[in-house]
Amino acid sequence: MAYYEDDDLLMLSGIQHFAFCPRQWGLIHIEQQWEENHLTVEGRWLHRKVDNSRAIERNKNVVHLRSVALVSHELGFSGIADLLELTAAENEENTIEVPKYPGRWTVYPIEYKHGKPKHDEVDEVQLCAQALCLEEMYTISIQEGAFFYESIRRRIPVTFSNKLREQVRYYSAVMHELFDAGITPQAEYHSYCRSCSLKDKCFVNSMKRAMSVNHYLKQMDVE
Repeated sequence: MAYYEDDDLLMLSGIQHFAFCPRQWGLIHIEQQWEENHLTVEGRWLHRKVDNSRAIERNKNVVHLRSVALVSHELGFSGIADLLELTAAENEENTIEVPKYPGRWTVYPIEYKHGKPKHDEVDEVQLCAQALCLEEMYTISIQEGAFFYESIRRRIPVTFSNKLREQVRYYSAVMHELFDAGITPQAEYHSYCRSCSLKDKCFVNSMKRAMSVNHYLKQMDVE
């Protein structure tokens, strides 16, 4: 099993970038390039609103901890959890202790997203990576978390299956390998490239134009 030192830790949030587009991740995390568009601004505004909420909230047997620092030396990630929902528990199994709040608490990670639920694991790997960090930090097991999507104003639960956990571990290994080698993955044009804030720093636009020209020339040859 891999073990990463503090100096080798990557940003946990980067796993969502990597799952969405490895090249986007490389441009941001290896080449340190960034551009804003309305989607990134909306996402940043949402997280700022969440972060500016009270750090700790309690309502009877539920405690909300916001902007909680996370780390995993096995995955080689460090980052921040938007919200940990803690529920009072009667036993010690799979529970943690919380300063200022006596007793034991179960942990339920919640991540805020400004968009809509996706039909793949792009968002899910980030939440699962958070759960794996918490499991390592507190020697517990977390089977489920949730996303709160601003567009639909409700939670969508996510089960941390073995398949999803293995996907997170696989992404972690590849990300570290690419980062250590300083390799930014090559561009591949997809329909979602149009909404990417980095499309002008990526070569996908020139690739698309080249494909269009090649298609046009082929048509001319046929005629």
